[in-house]
Amino acid sequence: MGKPIKGILFCSHDSDGSDHSEHAHKLFITSWDGRSVNVHVHPFSGDTSYDVGHFHHYAGITEAAPSGVQHVHNYYAVTSFDDGHKHTIRGTTGPAYPLPGGGHYHHFEGYTTVNGAVPHAHKYAGNTGKETV
Repeated sequence: MGKPIKGILFCSHDSDGSDHSEHAHKLFITSWDGRSVNVHVHPFSGDTSYDVGHFHHYAGITEAAPSGVQHVHNYYAVTSFDDGHKHTIRGTTGPAYPLPGGGHYHHFEGYTTVNGAVPHAHKYAGNTGKETV
């Protein structure tokens, strides 16, 4: 007989930022055979690079990942509406870096989707905040 599991199911849209209707689901296990498996998330926020006369703000929460093991997080956010448009950011963080006094953070970076009257993208980079359960 199998072991009962419980988890959180996430819908992940196409990773290339396109508007295709394809998507996938990811299951993060939160309970295995009646024992808890802890998961956590991280807040993240920042400003994009200044390009074509403007920049954008972004903020979000990473997808959940297991606690107590080496891991990364997927993230997704829509930027603020500036200069008549917005962009999407998405990616996967780097590995966990320990914080003095406990906890950890992750580095993330990349480029936004292309948008605007003058088509362009912005660079973004930062570190997540400390994890929350």
